[in-house]
Amino acid sequence: MNNRILIALPLAAVLALPAIAQNASSTQAQPAATSTDTATGKAPLAPPSREGFWGRVNPFARKKYVQRQTEPIRDRVNELDDLTAANGKAIKDTDSRAQAGIKLASDKADAADQHAIDAGNKATTAQQTAQQATTRIQTVETVVGNIDQYKASNQTEIRFRPGQTVLSKPAKDALDEMATTVKGQRGYIIEVQGFSSGKGQVAIQNSQKMAESVVRYLVLNHEIPVYRIYLVGMGNAPTATDDAAKTKHVSGGRVEISLLKNDLEQLSSNSPAPATSADQPK
Repeated sequence: MNNRILIALPLAAVLALPAIAQNASSTQAQPAATSTDTATGKAPLAPPSREGFWGRVNPFARKKYVQRQTEPIRDRVNELDDLTAANGKAIKDTDSRAQAGIKLASDKADAADQHAIDAGNKATTAQQTAQQATTRIQTVETVVGNIDQYKASNQTEIRFRPGQTVLSKPAKDALDEMATTVKGQRGYIIEVQGFSSGKGQVAIQNSQKMAESVVRYLVLNHEIPVYRIYLVGMGNAPTATDDAAKTKHVSGGRVEISLLKNDLEQLSSNSPAPATSADQPK
């Protein structure tokens, strides 16, 4: 009887060891089971409950038993892989959006800089145009103020023999030289004064005819507008000499041609007249 008791006590101790180890493991793992602060947001895996006579340490475990025990672990590993892949994709998407935003902001900054440069160029051009307009207005005001102030630019005298009204070769050459200087110009008039010897109305008529021959030559041969020529027959009117206190009467016949100009030519030289604006009287 005593021998049986001695044999049963060690056997009971051996059988009790797995149960004691299982209780200790359960006690240590229980606090972790209450935590939910995990990557997947799920509670940690609980240790498997004791199964069979051997508990978790079953030296005779079959393949299905092992698969059943490791299946929760595989599921958590797969979930973690999926979560890692999703996080990586989210990071890539965030980086792509950030790069796109940076590029868009850079493009807008470049466009703003270009607009600023264009605005500066336009402002400079506007300032230059305003300055030119101011200068132009000042020139126009000066010209308008002196529009009726003609100054003698050139003067030619043609002499005729008594009773003659036909232009000689030297007279035509002198008229050609004067007419050449006014080609394409504006703001000028030509004053033609005829003088003739004799008395009274006869002298006036002769001086008128000599002056008309000069005007006719200028109009027909040089296409000078008639409205730019002022003709007057002075007859035997006295003319001024170098000595202002003395006057003399003409002997024979002569015609004085004076080219008079105002400041309109200065204005036209600063800004050429349009092609449609013909030479108009000033």
